[in-house]
Amino acid sequence: MGISSSVDAGIAEVVVDHPPVNALDVAGWFELADTVTALGRDPEVRVLILAAAGKGFNAGVDIKEMQATEGFEALLGANRGCFAAFAAVYDCEVPVIAAVNGYCLGGGIGLVGNADIIVASDDATFGLPEVDRGALGAATHLARLVPQHKMRAMVYTAEPATAQELARYGSVLEVVPRDELRSTARTVAAGIAEKSGTVIRAAKQSLNGIDPIDVKRSYRYEQGFTFELNLSGVADEARDAFVDKRDVDNSDVDNSDAGPDD
Repeated sequence: MGISSSVDAGIAEVVVDHPPVNALDVAGWFELADTVTALGRDPEVRVLILAAAGKGFNAGVDIKEMQATEGFEALLGANRGCFAAFAAVYDCEVPVIAAVNGYCLGGGIGLVGNADIIVASDDATFGLPEVDRGALGAATHLARLVPQHKMRAMVYTAEPATAQELARYGSVLEVVPRDELRSTARTVAAGIAEKSGTVIRAAKQSLNGIDPIDVKRSYRYEQGFTFELNLSGVADEARDAFVDKRDVDNSDVDNSDAGPDD
């Protein structure tokens, strides 16, 4: 369990296995970042597959760890860890193929949105439940997967999209049965691994260089609002409700214009 990796025939594979739902704690996000970065720098590696074991690809940050930690240490750690992991995927010196099974939520969107190629199982779904958790973030990466107005609707409603829908948008390359997911990812990877490693690395760098959006700066901007929501107390209530499996108290109505007797 945890994060494992292997290299074979120029193809690196990183597998996240963090039961029960692949929600990573602070240490897990940094470990993932370090693993992806190190493999990308390995001259024998020409392409990297990012996959997951279990029911789903990624369920975001470990909210229980955050609520069990006093102060803002876990929140800051999760913010920095997610930033590092998303950036590691984006900056990886070789193309990253995300092989997505089951649910891909929150931080999972950050990883997948920064990947170069996505293949998904036919039961895969993609979503940002952040608003329901009193947080914001990874809309930057969701906007790389779906059109602008679809992204906004998904953020506001916290409703997911299916792999088939993303395939229609062109962001998912292939949708396959779950038992064919990893082999499909390896087939795509093999087609890249047979190319010149020097050219592939140059291609990755050049494609990042022409991106119209600075994904790291954009995501960092989003994170600032998450911290504001924590300072207001709204986020803490939402996370407590999630851990306690109860409805959120959404009585945070601005009554600043009301009179003292209203």
